[in-house]
Amino acid sequence: MSQPRSRGRAVLRHLAVPALALAVVAGLPVAGRSTPQPATADDTAGLVPVAVSYAKPIGHEVKGQFLSYNDFHGAIDPPAGSGATVNGTPAGGVEYLATWLKKLRAEGKAEGRVTTTVGAGDLIGGTPLVSAAFHDEPTIELMDEIGLDVSSVGNHEFDEGVDELLRINRGGCHPVDGCQDGDGFAGARFTYLAANTISKKTKLPILPPIDVRFVGGVPVGFVGVTLEGTPGIVNPAGIKDVTFTDEVETANRWGGLLKLFGVKAMVLLVHEGGAQAAPPSLPGISDCANFSGPVVDIVRGLRPEFGLVVSGHTHRFYSCSLPNSSGAHSVVTSAGSNGQLVTDIDYSLDRRTGRFTGITAKNVIVENGVRNADGTWQQSGGVFVKNPALVDPGAKALADKYRKAVAPIANRVVGRISADIVRDALPNGESPMGDVIADAQLAYTRGDGAQIALMNPGGVRSSLAYGTSAGGEAPGEVTYGEAFTVQPFNNLVVTQTFTGAQLTSVLEQQFVGFKGQTSQRILQPSAGLTYSYDTTAPAGSRVSALALHGTPIDPAASYRVTTNDFLANGGDGFTELRAGTGRTTAPGFDVDALVAYLAAGEPVGPGPADRITRLG
Repeated sequence: MSQPRSRGRAVLRHLAVPALALAVVAGLPVAGRSTPQPATADDTAGLVPVAVSYAKPIGHEVKGQFLSYNDFHGAIDPPAGSGATVNGTPAGGVEYLATWLKKLRAEGKAEGRVTTTVGAGDLIGGTPLVSAAFHDEPTIELMDEIGLDVSSVGNHEFDEGVDELLRINRGGCHPVDGCQDGDGFAGARFTYLAANTISKKTKLPILPPIDVRFVGGVPVGFVGVTLEGTPGIVNPAGIKDVTFTDEVETANRWGGLLKLFGVKAMVLLVHEGGAQAAPPSLPGISDCANFSGPVVDIVRGLRPEFGLVVSGHTHRFYSCSLPNSSGAHSVVTSAGSNGQLVTDIDYSLDRRTGRFTGITAKNVIVENGVRNADGTWQQSGGVFVKNPALVDPGAKALADKYRKAVAPIANRVVGRISADIVRDALPNGESPMGDVIADAQLAYTRGDGAQIALMNPGGVRSSLAYGTSAGGEAPGEVTYGEAFTVQPFNNLVVTQTFTGAQLTSVLEQQFVGFKGQTSQRILQPSAGLTYSYDTTAPAGSRVSALALHGTPIDPAASYRVTTNDFLANGGDGFTELRAGTGRTTAPGFDVDALVAYLAAGEPVGPGPADRITRLG
């Protein structure tokens, strides 16, 4: 790797935004979340794979192509187990992603299109060991290797704090662990955008807010934002010196500056999204069936120059046409997660007006398997066979460097399971993997008097597959790397004392509307803790029948409760967990608790996922 590079070329490549312009933009009128009401069913029902035409061109048309993906999460290796496929097709792995990007670029070039490859955040954070062991430097290098040009940040870019994100961007060795591969770290050659992440000291974005690319002489502007709610889902200690501003107000403000500089075609890269819903039971990868989510109202508030919105965060795939503030439609896309899809977006520009004249978008699966003659996919030992013809040599060589370095740790067998343990939640919000993690943390802290453990569902990052063999281990054996993929955040395990009344309040805060909670998140409970909930009841009275080993929780009694420190510090909106007393911290990290549990005795089976009863 090269040493940290000069930033001079980046200054030339970006739109010049001198101090004067920054001062000007602060005074620009803000087009915020104005006039329109929230989207109704009529706005989003029945939308089809997207193809939007705008005004007929006045001048010569210029053709371009965007290739986009989001929520890569350091998925260097192909996902395994229940996450190995997209609608039944085996997909993912960085050397396969590189191949499909090259293929799609070649198709675009044959049509005379200029390609820009973009991302919508969470490229890093929540990553498997092959990336996390090196503070996600491998992922950044691989994003450069496969040709990423520009990306917004997402909430997970802040997992290790603002200072670490800035190091990842500019390069240089880690301040504690150094450059572990011995040859330096040059930082990201692609451009990270963070328009709504504002330094409390300077009152300016911590990274470039905008970027401009010229396509056939026509400027195309990019604004990059993460979700305004980022502070509620990352460790507060790492973001204490920044604030996160409203996505729409920020995008429109910087869009106004872009327009002032003559940019009329704009793309919003936003780490917030939505999701399709049944019917059909299995939505198509480029469909927009019964679509809803925060991105609908974000788009509704955008100035019309934002003809394209590349979104993320929800880990869902879709290709939609949604109304913006003018009533015209913007194209809105998302490519799922883990590099298993690429969104192929063709567009045209009017050279005279500088505006979009048409945009079409479809998602393409990053296939990595070998298809049988009957259309099924080859498997060996329950694992999909990978297709060597689809491997990109350059990406594989770089990935193999880190795979080899981490293999002695990653491939160490640490325990056994008796069957697949999946992270997918049941209708009650509980998952077998969530139960196992909670049980592991309870067992890990019983010596400190723990009686209950609670696990945040967003921290359960993967399933454990019985038949998967990452390093040649036998079926049912679990390696450290596999365990780390389930819990990759290196959170501490803490135990606190709560009264029964406080515990009830914590569980009430799982639901929107109670003490500032904005998203429903069902905590995963350890064995012995049972309760029911009714989402139709008023906020603050949704939890009932709360018991420990069959004995009702006494509001006045004290209970020792274990969580990770992310939750204990109020993460995911659980501010009630800050009220605990007698806080102690177990040795090691949350993954150590899981490893100890897997190694403790008989093979571990799936959690029952029946400790919570949903009444309505």
